[in-house]
Amino acid sequence: MAIEKALLLIADIGGYTRFMRHHRFSLAHAQETVALLLEAVIDASGHFKLAKLEGDAAFFYVVGEDFPAFARHVADIRRAFLSRREQLVVDRMCKCDGCMQADALTLKFVAHAGEVAFQRVKHLTELAGVDVILVHRMLKNDVPLAEYVLVTDAVHQKLDPALRDLTRGLEHEFEGIGRTATHYLDLNDVATALPTPVPPSLPRRLWHKLVMELRSLKYVLGLKQACQDFRNVEVVDARALPPK
Repeated sequence: MAIEKALLLIADIGGYTRFMRHHRFSLAHAQETVALLLEAVIDASGHFKLAKLEGDAAFFYVVGEDFPAFARHVADIRRAFLSRREQLVVDRMCKCDGCMQADALTLKFVAHAGEVAFQRVKHLTELAGVDVILVHRMLKNDVPLAEYVLVTDAVHQKLDPALRDLTRGLEHEFEGIGRTATHYLDLNDVATALPTPVPPSLPRRLWHKLVMELRSLKYVLGLKQACQDFRNVEVVDARALPPK
C-alpha cells in the first residue's frame, strides 16, 4: 500500500428539494440528470483522476505537492457543469420533478491536501487515510453559499495570492477530526464565460427524451433503486406527505 501526497477534490451536486416524492419516473429522471451532469464534470476534470463516484458527487485526486492550476481546473469543471445543465433545460420535454428541477441544481467543491494511502486492486484504486476522511467531512459545513469552493490551510497556502485574497476564513468542528481552519471562495469569483447555448431543436429534444427514457428504464422497472446514494435527496413515499 503506497503512501503519497495528494490533492483531494470532491465535486458535489445539490439543489433538488431535500424530500422528493416517491415516484419512479421522477426519481429515475433525477438519477439520470445527475449522471449526465457528472459525466460533464468528469470530462472537464483535466489532470485530476477520478477516484470514485459517490452518489451525486465525484471524488478526484492528483498526486503531488504542487497544484498551481487548481483554480483553473475548478473553473473548467464548473463551466462544463453549467453548460450541460443549460443544455438539459433547453432540451427538456418531461414535466416530472426530476426534470423540472434540473435548472436549480448547483455545484460545490471541497478540497484538501495531505498524505493518502493508495491500494490498487485490479483496475481500481482505493484511497484511504485521515486526509480522505477529512475531505469527506468537509461536505457538511457552515459556508453561507450554495456554490463555493471550501479548502483547508494546506490548499489555501498554495493558491495564487490574488485568489487567496478573495477567500474568507471559517473554522469548523469536523466529526472525528476536531477544529479545522478552512477558507471558502464564491464560485462566481473563479467563473469563466459560458459558451453560447445551443438553440432549441425539436429533433434533438426528441433524441434527448428517447435517450433519457432508455437510460432510466432500469430504475423505472425497479431493477435498480434510483437516488439511493444521493447525499442531497431524501426519498419519501408520497403517501406519507400531506396533500398539496
